[in-house]
Amino acid sequence: MDHKKKVVVALTGASGSLYAKVLFDKLISLKSQTEDVSIVMSDNAHEVWKYELENESFRSLPFRLFGKNDFSAPFASGSAGYDTMIVCPCSMGTLARIAHGISNDLITRAADVILKERKKLILVVRETPFSLIHINNMKVVTEAGGIICPASPSFYSKPMDFEALAATVTDRVLDLAGFRVESFRWSQEEN
Repeated sequence: MDHKKKVVVALTGASGSLYAKVLFDKLISLKSQTEDVSIVMSDNAHEVWKYELENESFRSLPFRLFGKNDFSAPFASGSAGYDTMIVCPCSMGTLARIAHGISNDLITRAADVILKERKKLILVVRETPFSLIHINNMKVVTEAGGIICPASPSFYSKPMDFEALAATVTDRVLDLAGFRVESFRWSQEEN
C-alpha cells in the first residue's frame, strides 16, 4: 500500500488564485493518495481570490482551513509529520520571509517547519520580472532544500482554456510533490 500524503497548501496575496483553485480541484480528485490536506490563507489571499475568481468557494472546499495566526494548527510543528507544503501562489514578500526564517504567521512558520524537517517545500512564485532580491531569495530557499516552481504555464499540451493552462503548472507541482497524476507528458503518445 502506498504512503498517503499529508499536505499543507498555503495561499498568499500574489495574483494567481486560479492556480490554487485548479490545484484544489486536482487534490480533490487525488483524495485516495492523501491522508490530510490543510489550507492556510493570508488576508490578501482571501481578497485576491474574491477579486480574481469572483467567489468565495475556498470556504466550501473539503479540506481543513486554518487561520493565518492559528499556531495550534498541526503543521505548525514537525511532530505532525506533514510530507509537503505547497505555497500557491507565493508572493515575493512571503518568499523573502521564508528565505530569512521570519515566522511571523502560520504560513511562514509551517514553511520553516517543513524545511527543518527536510520535507518538500514547493513555492509557486508568481511575479514578473524578478528583481535580484527575488532571485537571491529563491537561491536561499533552494539551498535550504525548497523547490522554486514559477507559475510559468506551458503550451505544448495545447490548453483550450484558462483552467487547462493553469493545470500545466499545477500538474507539475503535484508531480514534484510525489503524486501520481494523469497529465500531458512531453514526447509521449496520447491515449
